[in-house]
Amino acid sequence: MSITIRDAISDDAQLILDFIIELAVYENAKHEVKTDAKQTKEAIFGEDSTVQALICEQNGEAIGYAVYFYNYSTWLGKKGIYLEDLYISESKRGLGAGKAILKHLAKKAVEENCGRFEWSCLDWNTPSREFYESLGAKAQEEWIGYRLEGDSLHSFAES
Repeated sequence: MSITIRDAISDDAQLILDFIIELAVYENAKHEVKTDAKQTKEAIFGEDSTVQALICEQNGEAIGYAVYFYNYSTWLGKKGIYLEDLYISESKRGLGAGKAILKHLAKKAVEENCGRFEWSCLDWNTPSREFYESLGAKAQEEWIGYRLEGDSLHSFAES
């Protein structure tokens, strides 16, 4: 069993979308996926993209993906990596693929002198939370995430 991590290429857009949908189904939120392969390709691989993606393969078969981007900590004065999505197909979990992706990104963060490597996890996702904590990651319970989207975003922007 050989697990490899590679940078995604534009031809992977449909594959990434398929994984996005699998993740949304797992999170009981398939109805929230509004993108398609064309939009996914443009968002990740377009000229103005600030997003990057990885594909995780086992013996040449794609079994998962990650999407990430760089953020910035004003307090540290350094950029960081924010992991937007990490997903391994359910039948392929337990093989070390998720850990391989996280390690790949952690090494990238260290090599690029990033101050942080961070991500979010749904509060009900106990298996993932336990996995992350087993790696030494700490939940940031003092921070509460906020979001403006859809009508609220448009209303606020226009007010």
